[in-house]
Amino acid sequence: MASSEQRPVPSRMTLQTMKGKKVGASKGHSLLKKKSDALTVRFRQMLKTIVETKKAMGEEMKTAAFSLAKAEWAAGNFKGQVVESVRRPAITLKVTADNVAGVRLPIFTLQRNESLETVGNLGVASGGQVIMAAKESYFKALEALIRLASLQTAFFTLDEAIKITNRRVNALESVVIPRIEGDISHIITELDEQEREEFIRLKKVQAKKQERAAAAEADELGEAGGEGGAIFEDEDDDVVF
Repeated sequence: MASSEQRPVPSRMTLQTMKGKKVGASKGHSLLKKKSDALTVRFRQMLKTIVETKKAMGEEMKTAAFSLAKAEWAAGNFKGQVVESVRRPAITLKVTADNVAGVRLPIFTLQRNESLETVGNLGVASGGQVIMAAKESYFKALEALIRLASLQTAFFTLDEAIKITNRRVNALESVVIPRIEGDISHIITELDEQEREEFIRLKKVQAKKQERAAAAEADELGEAGGEGGAIFEDEDDDVVF
């Protein structure tokens, strides 16, 4: 077998260590499973929100395009004037994060500074009202676009986090915990075998001691009989012990 597949040394200390590892792995598996479930619930909710936001953004973009067409019909082509008058951005993007079960999801927030907007100076002669309507329509469409971008970015981040979490859950469930349980079973089997061997050895040692004690006792009895025996002679000169 390869060195990476060697079993741990069977001992009581190793057994306690492996049992502690099993408890830790089981707790980690439970926590990761709960995390995966929480992320999956949020993932499904976000998917539903993305579908609704796409539909709303389509309607907003259609409304904004129609408003721009009306503004150009009323005030002419004013795109060049808008581009030339822009000095600083009136709309900026702020990025924050939302923590979902330890996963930080990016959130894009639209910030609007109306004092920097230059569209208000246009349409003084004609078309001012429709230009303002087109501006508001495009602002709503931009809000929907940013909201969709935020949801999709968080969606991909959440999807990757769910895949990583599920891989860890499967690794703990299918590889780590069974391997620890196999090591624990191996250690228990080896310790039981050692106990049986020790018991048999002690029995053999005890049997040897008993044999030696019995032999020594027999020798002592033999010696005592030889020293204490009396010799008598009868009338026929026969020797009697």
